[in-house]
Amino acid sequence: MKPFNLARSLLVAASAAAALAAQAANPILVLNSLDANISVIDPATWKEVKRIPTGKEPHHLYLTPDSKSVIVANATGDSLTFVDPKTADVQRVIQGISDPYHLRFSPDMKWFVTAANRLNHIDIYSWNGTAPKLVKRISTGKTPSHLWIDSKSTTIYSTMQDSDELVAIDIASQTLKWRIKTGPMPADLYGSPDNKFVFVALTGGEGVQVFEVAGAQPKLVNTIKTDKGAHAFRATGDGRHLFVSNRVANTISKLDMQSQTVVDKYPGPSGPDCMDVTPDGRYIYLSSRWAGKMSVIDTKERKVVNQVKVGKSPHGIWTLDHAPR
Repeated sequence: MKPFNLARSLLVAASAAAALAAQAANPILVLNSLDANISVIDPATWKEVKRIPTGKEPHHLYLTPDSKSVIVANATGDSLTFVDPKTADVQRVIQGISDPYHLRFSPDMKWFVTAANRLNHIDIYSWNGTAPKLVKRISTGKTPSHLWIDSKSTTIYSTMQDSDELVAIDIASQTLKWRIKTGPMPADLYGSPDNKFVFVALTGGEGVQVFEVAGAQPKLVNTIKTDKGAHAFRATGDGRHLFVSNRVANTISKLDMQSQTVVDKYPGPSGPDCMDVTPDGRYIYLSSRWAGKMSVIDTKERKVVNQVKVGKSPHGIWTLDHAPR
């Protein structure tokens, strides 16, 4: 091959590789709860490229079963905003969803569930691939906060933020199975892969409670001390470890679900809330709620390596390029 042609071939190959890398870098979405919009961040430049309007108080978001839409739940807007996870364009809006603070699909993809934080109920919707249809509304306790559904799609678990409880709902009968007291102000929760344990973060405390839920009745089996204001979980992607943000202490703890211990710790500046994790598990994308920023934490170096200014009170955070959940 002639030198000119070789150079040209290398240039073409490099351009193709760059284009492929650009295509692979999907946007990062950060929900600005008090601004009623979404900050769209380009991970290649670490710049906010646009803002997407939503309904009032978008707090959490979840991917549809077909992976074609991210559903943003607008709590006081009583609506759902569907966003393209690759282009960050709004696809459609569904109105008339009662106070969708937190949301989740069952693993079998048959049910769509929302927690009405201010109205004290959990709604179970059937899902036909396009829109949710309300099937059952269940009165719970005071201020249902976060949801978890076991891997067999048999049980919905929810924390009660202001009555300090964990409740379980049987999906088959769509009735409340049990409730148990927790520590102060339970927030996020996460179920172990074997469905035996549920981990509950205590925003009003300094750690995570572990409940054994395999039997007919739950029981508290452990309390893991993390740091003040334990709040939100994010799996690391290895099926064993969890990150938990400690909102008051401004730290992030890494938990081992098998040993039920803290195995590492990282900075989490300015009221750390929700997190997402890069596919290799190295970087945490964090909503720093009090600073109005998205922070990037390098778990290998244990330090903050970047921050991007977003809107007021950033909460949910998500990208298509993430470690397994």
